[in-house]
Amino acid sequence: QVQLVESGGGLVQAGGSLRLSCAASGRTFSSGGVMGWFRQAPGKEREFVAAIGWTTGSAWYADSVKGRFTISRDNGKNTMSLQMNNLKPEDTAVYYCARSRGATAYYTEGRGYDYWGQGTQVTVSS
Repeated sequence: QVQLVESGGGLVQAGGSLRLSCAASGRTFSSGGVMGWFRQAPGKEREFVAAIGWTTGSAWYADSVKGRFTISRDNGKNTMSLQMNNLKPEDTAVYYCARSRGATAYYTEGRGYDYWGQGTQVTVSS
C-alpha cells in the first residue's frame, strides 16, 4: 500500500507564493510512473495542475498555471513539491497529490493515477 501526505497549504494574498509538498511512504517505487497535482475548487470538478515523470523528470503543466507553478521531485526522499508563485484567487482549491503505479498515458486525468493524498487547502485572497 502507498500513502501520500500533502503539506504546505494555507492562506496567502494574491501575488504571493506557497510551496506544497507530497511525501510518499509504503511501497517503494523503483522506477517509472508519474506523480501529479490536481485541485478541486468548491462546486467545480477536479482538474489537472501539473505532473512529473518519476524517472525522467519530464514535467507537464495546465495552461492556467504554466509560468507560475513549478513541479519537482526528490527520488531519494520519495517526495514531490509544487512551487506556486504569483498566486491568484482562482487558484483557491484543495490540492491533491497523486501517484501512478507505472507508466500512464493519462497523466492529465485522474484515471491515470492509482494513489491519492487526502488534500491540502490553498486559499488565495484578493
